[in-house]
Amino acid sequence: MLIAIVFVTVLFSTQWKNIRFTFTEANLLPDHHEVNQTYNAFLDIFGEEGNMIVLGVKDSTFFTVEKLNAWNALAESFKSSEEIEAVISIKDLQKLIKNDSLKKFTLEPFIKDSLSSTKQLNTLQKELFTKYPFYDNFLFNRETKTIRTIISMDKSIVNTSARKDFVMDVLIPRIKTFEKETNIDVRISGMPYVRTLSSQNIVDEMGLFVGAALLVTSLIFFFFFRSFRATFISLIVVSVGVMWTMGILGFFEYEITVLTAIIPPLIIVIGIPNCIFLINKYQQEVKSHGNKIKSLQRVITKVGNATLMTNFTTASGFATFILTESTLLKEFGIVASLSIVSIFILCLLIIPILYSFLPYPKERHLEHLNRRWINSFVGWMERMVRHRRITIYITSIILLIVSIIGIYQIKISGSLLEDMPQKTSFFRDIEFFEQEFDGIMPLELMIDTQRKKGVMKLSTLKKIDQLEESIIDIPELSRPLSVVSLVKYSKQAYYNGNPKYYQLPTSQESSFILSYAKNSSNDTKMLNSFVDSTGRYARITTFMKDIGTDKMEDIEDELQTKINKLFPEDRYKVTMTGKALVFQKGTTYLVKNLAISLSLAIILISLFMAYMFRSFKMIIISLLPNLLPLLVTAGLMGYLGVPLKPSTILVFSIAFGISVDDTIHFLAKYRQELQASNWKIKRSVYGALRETGVSMFYTSTVLFFGFSVFMISSFGGTVALGGLVSVTLLFAMLSNLLLLPSLLLSLERNIANKTVLREPAINIIPEESDDEEDENNINN
Repeated sequence: MLIAIVFVTVLFSTQWKNIRFTFTEANLLPDHHEVNQTYNAFLDIFGEEGNMIVLGVKDSTFFTVEKLNAWNALAESFKSSEEIEAVISIKDLQKLIKNDSLKKFTLEPFIKDSLSSTKQLNTLQKELFTKYPFYDNFLFNRETKTIRTIISMDKSIVNTSARKDFVMDVLIPRIKTFEKETNIDVRISGMPYVRTLSSQNIVDEMGLFVGAALLVTSLIFFFFFRSFRATFISLIVVSVGVMWTMGILGFFEYEITVLTAIIPPLIIVIGIPNCIFLINKYQQEVKSHGNKIKSLQRVITKVGNATLMTNFTTASGFATFILTESTLLKEFGIVASLSIVSIFILCLLIIPILYSFLPYPKERHLEHLNRRWINSFVGWMERMVRHRRITIYITSIILLIVSIIGIYQIKISGSLLEDMPQKTSFFRDIEFFEQEFDGIMPLELMIDTQRKKGVMKLSTLKKIDQLEESIIDIPELSRPLSVVSLVKYSKQAYYNGNPKYYQLPTSQESSFILSYAKNSSNDTKMLNSFVDSTGRYARITTFMKDIGTDKMEDIEDELQTKINKLFPEDRYKVTMTGKALVFQKGTTYLVKNLAISLSLAIILISLFMAYMFRSFKMIIISLLPNLLPLLVTAGLMGYLGVPLKPSTILVFSIAFGISVDDTIHFLAKYRQELQASNWKIKRSVYGALRETGVSMFYTSTVLFFGFSVFMISSFGGTVALGGLVSVTLLFAMLSNLLLLPSLLLSLERNIANKTVLREPAINIIPEESDDEEDENNINN
């Protein structure tokens, strides 16, 4: 068996080469979703919109000849990189000049070569900040004098590993050199840059989580068992489990995302409790009768079945994610559920086999079974259940009422920044650009005029202009950029650059001004970014601040109302899209899907419990102690202002699948005690409490500190996941050790009889056999 495990581990290790790290932000929506289809239609017409890297500078010493030339030289250096499509910096800015002889506009650079005098610099500043509103809030902020450079990456490589190579090996080193030479702080942002550093953080934290989980769980394990041997065996088991998990990821060729990155440490945290149950039972048996082989046999037959059922329910909780239509959740559910089954198989094979080779445990290895403090804890629980049941019920009802009040205060969040690593430099840079340029998340409006060259009709331009005025009035959106801005700039150029003419042409002016613009379109290529090649489609690009789902829905409704008023449906088709909207819609969709998956998990586990115990009443009793902690956690989220989002709603499915394990262990032992004591209820409840209480306390402690490991993450969502699951499992332990036995005692007449507790479909804890039968089995 050990050779087989080594062979399978080697096979899985050959799949590690297929593991890929994500190069795109997670698409939370299924491919066939209407929002995704709209976004893909936009990309087909105008191309990838998330390919811009933005460099920004806000420095009072920036406007000197030397530093501005150095800034332009930095931008120029990126143009030679094959990964770059275009670079737009101050040096690349062009004036639109009227050429009467050719009846068209030509372009003339603001800086023809480089600045050589302060006079030139002052002239440039005056022109930029006072005469050309077209560029305001695009390459500079006129009020704060913030300057930025836009680097457009090749769209074909923006979602590949080449993007990472450029950002890490070219972009960042050159900017650091520039900062050192000029003593100017450069801010960097844009989707390619943010994705790259965010993905790198995920990779770095994955290794950190695995190391921290191994360290924390092994220290707690050693504290409880005081045995290097037991601790080392447990570490071997979970380490092999992590190898198998990575092999499963590689086999399916799934990407490492924020969700799949937490599975390896999750397997460690779930695997250690399995080890605790098996090793604790082995040591109890050895201490009881001193026969090592009989002890190992009973570990497999008694705890093995129970551990199979508990791991099955946990895996089922994760498997419900497979039923959602989100690719992100499906992959997480498949890998997590298969990994949990794998860690169970490894625990049940490796631990008994290794102990069969090892010598009889020494007395010091068994001392933890008689520790006073743990016996005191179990004794306290027994006294509470025996004498304070009314107190337990009143406390549970108060917690329930307070939690329900808190639940009504929970909000759904679609914030991009909220889950970003907030202590990193790129997060601070995002906040900088949000403040200086009113947002970084692109929101696109695509206008289909439903006829060729329909965009350049003055009536259409006026409608777009009116829609832009509505966008400007929304403080969460930046000043929009569209063909209207270019037409206004064209009129300004027609009147020799006078800024007061930066406006749409009148009907009398439109024929000759627009003819100039059309004649120059091939030379300037300025229309290409705003209008498709047929002239049928136009785009309005604005950038959105990081806001919640509720506010985004309000903005969407406000814009849609204006669109419906301006653009008749029989003549125009206007759609809203862009990364900002896709992310917001994805968050709402995922929250709803996760709520469905939690409901499915509860139903699935309830059906499993019904099949296992053959009793509807036992389903209700088993669910109450596990649903209460979920409600308490949800209430805490409301009071603490933790919003519902993909990372936090995962808490409930994970916690429920794990916490129900304690219930299964307790009820299985309770039923066995009933049969052994000839259906004496109180003796059976207290016996089950003493027998399972220690293991439940040990495993819950490991789970609490194990999930707390995720709180060292720099991602807000992972921190919330770790903290909330830890709290939920702590409440679940107390609920299963206090509320569950109290319910069994209070409802004894209704449930503790042979009709309700019939022979289970799966006897997860086989009955005790006498020593002679065991000896015969062992000898045979």
